[in-house]
Amino acid sequence: MKKQLLLGDEAIARAAIDAGISGVFAYPGTPSTEITEYIQSYSKKENREISSRWASNEKTAMEAALGMSYIGKRALCCMKHVGMNVAADAFINSAMTGVRGGLVVVAADDPSMHSSQNEQDSRFYGDFAFVPMMEPSNQQEAYDMTRHAFDLSEKYGTPVLYRITTRLAHSRAGVENAKENAQNTLSLPENSSQFILLPALARKRYKQVIELQKSLEKESENSPFNKYIDGKDKKIGIVAAGIGYNYLMENFPDGCPYPVLKISQYPLPNEMFAKLADECESLLIVEEGYPFIENKLRGLLNNSLNVKGRLDGTLPRDGELTPDLVATALGLGVSKGEEVPSIVLQRPPALCQGCGHRDMYAALNEVVAHYPAHRVFGDIGCYTLGALPPFRAIHSCVDMGASITMAKGAADGGLWPAIAVIGDSTFTHSGMTGLLDCVNSKSNVTIVISDNETTGMTGGQDSAGTGKIEAIVRGLGVEDEHIRVFEPLKKNMDMMKQIIDEEIHYKGVSVIIPRRECIQTLKRKKK
Repeated sequence: MKKQLLLGDEAIARAAIDAGISGVFAYPGTPSTEITEYIQSYSKKENREISSRWASNEKTAMEAALGMSYIGKRALCCMKHVGMNVAADAFINSAMTGVRGGLVVVAADDPSMHSSQNEQDSRFYGDFAFVPMMEPSNQQEAYDMTRHAFDLSEKYGTPVLYRITTRLAHSRAGVENAKENAQNTLSLPENSSQFILLPALARKRYKQVIELQKSLEKESENSPFNKYIDGKDKKIGIVAAGIGYNYLMENFPDGCPYPVLKISQYPLPNEMFAKLADECESLLIVEEGYPFIENKLRGLLNNSLNVKGRLDGTLPRDGELTPDLVATALGLGVSKGEEVPSIVLQRPPALCQGCGHRDMYAALNEVVAHYPAHRVFGDIGCYTLGALPPFRAIHSCVDMGASITMAKGAADGGLWPAIAVIGDSTFTHSGMTGLLDCVNSKSNVTIVISDNETTGMTGGQDSAGTGKIEAIVRGLGVEDEHIRVFEPLKKNMDMMKQIIDEEIHYKGVSVIIPRRECIQTLKRKKK
């Protein structure tokens, strides 16, 4: 046992290693990426056999983790909150099949949308799937609760959803680890029908899942991570979930004068809530993300009880929770220091100098300027910055893979030219099926797969499509003569513009692949 200074993400990763995982399955997404990177680094350095290659997307990661659990071994699956949308089919059905080896699914939510399209709260997925959830309040608890989550998963044969948020994921604190467990041995299920969700079998499993909820609620009532802390002033009772508890206690370093119910394990411990409600005149719900607990309590408790939180405006409905916001909600003074003079002007994010996406956008912009009705449908990646000055080159960014299918829908409705811009990693994540739809419909679309041979936006992880893009595109049915590859450089600008213009005029599916290695990964290789 030793104390280390770890990110919240790293504390979870170390706990998973110490809990005896045999594999981590993930697609990179901020703020979850460092979990898998830590395990990859540790297993390489310590020569540990832990499967840790990046998956093509979150759904394949979830299914692979379930497969490892099927043979009795422990598996960790990691993603950001919007990745839960991609993994939802497998995740929700894994609650129906149950698990054998411990299976913990980490969903890293991003309140305030620091690098995301929305603020969605993954606790609703856990509630929807009827699985227990964990939500740590600090880094040490992140470590301890991860180990507890694997034990809980195996005890009840259920996946566990482990919800964190950006501030916990990316802040550091001292973490003391415990003894490392050996990995589980291979053990196949005796009753394989458990994993066959035919209607007749699934109906039986669903009854078992519902029946299990009583035991899971009892676990929450007795959990060492859920605490009822009494206070003298009963005017208000405070429910503080996850990192919200940390923010609350920052305002009361000598102890909170009000009764506090700390929540870090779900389903909600209803008996604890009833005790708090009986003793206090009103309740304040301090939680990061959506008003998940607040909505639940309004349905459970006496309607005459005054419940405050995000729904009534006591706390803001959007954005990250902070200690100052909690202080304001409690009527405490918020100390403000002197205003810091603005020495350096803020600068919006921009594509790196030397990035191949820049030259691709420069060529594309020159060509489409001749077509006033054009639309360029964008996607998720660092090339999304093409929406900002100086390029202002894309007109949409919705979700992973949407560029191709939105361009298809627009083209099928009569728009010309309809152009999609997608990155290599995003293409193999969720763009391939859209391209197949385009081929099958013979849609008049021009698709640019801007290939920098990495997953650039999240730090340069391996891209599943490196070295395979042309073969995939050809296999999906695009004609060879309309698969055009070039190196995006200023010296090639005339050739690039000519290729783009030619493929815009082709009445069918064209795929253009500008390929140049990410400038950041190239720098690291040279170093």
